[in-house]
Amino acid sequence: MRLLVFALLFLAGCTDSQTAQEGSSIIEFAGRLQYKPLDEASGLAWSGQADDLLWAVNDGGAAVVYGIGADGSKRGKVGIHKAGHRDWEDMEAFTLGGKSYLLIADIGDNDAERKDVSLYIVEEPHPGEKEVDIGWRIDFSYPDGPRDAEAIAVDADNELIYVLSKRDIPAHLYSLPLRPGTNDTITAQYVGLFNSLPQPTRADVNAAPLTNDRHWQPTGMAIAPDGKAALVLTYGAIYYYARAPGETWTDALGHPPLRLVLRRLPGAESITFSSSGMQAWVTTEGRQAPLLRVDLEGVR
Repeated sequence: MRLLVFALLFLAGCTDSQTAQEGSSIIEFAGRLQYKPLDEASGLAWSGQADDLLWAVNDGGAAVVYGIGADGSKRGKVGIHKAGHRDWEDMEAFTLGGKSYLLIADIGDNDAERKDVSLYIVEEPHPGEKEVDIGWRIDFSYPDGPRDAEAIAVDADNELIYVLSKRDIPAHLYSLPLRPGTNDTITAQYVGLFNSLPQPTRADVNAAPLTNDRHWQPTGMAIAPDGKAALVLTYGAIYYYARAPGETWTDALGHPPLRLVLRRLPGAESITFSSSGMQAWVTTEGRQAPLLRVDLEGVR
């Protein structure tokens, strides 16, 4: 049942001054997150095992993943055994070797002071389980010093992880092996400046401390299950990147994206594709935050 519907516009290119192109997609209010502790939802992932299940993580608190229905209802929470929880900022679901996994990214670093950060990869649990063991852990540092990051995506076909920094202008893109083969801390590879996103003006940057409007900062990222598209979420919009056959993600993410205007969604920090790749799901920080469903039929 549709509770609220907003029109979406698609903007081709990477600057706000370019001509808007009308699109047919809509964004729907699907429900609200029902878990009271889930008041800073910072990561969202669509289940690889069920058609009506998503997983969410909280910025702080207990080291658990929250199973939620497509209407935001409670489906069960599962603890991550022996996982640290300093600042969980994103998560991603992926399939590898016929198994479904969740990657939980403990990569937040507001003050850029962490020498290394951590990723926890677990086999996707069932919502009724009490606890799940870590499959493997990746500790890594950045080649150019500590970075705050809230956006991560998994390219399972090539066994690569992409991390997008938040506070750099432009943002920095890094890559990591999905299975490093070592327990030692590794160094991420610097891919390049992520300047395909719209960049703030000097006026935007100067006004941000007063307005708390940093619409250009990336807060979430996801790669479609079929590997043909990616999404980047900022405080201002969703950006859609198509990937041509045979194209690398480095090249695809360098193209001007389509911009799905959300008319500023305060606290938007979590995004994922549905299992079909034909929808995007978004939520925000805050208690009983809205769960939004975005139709991508007009784009894909």
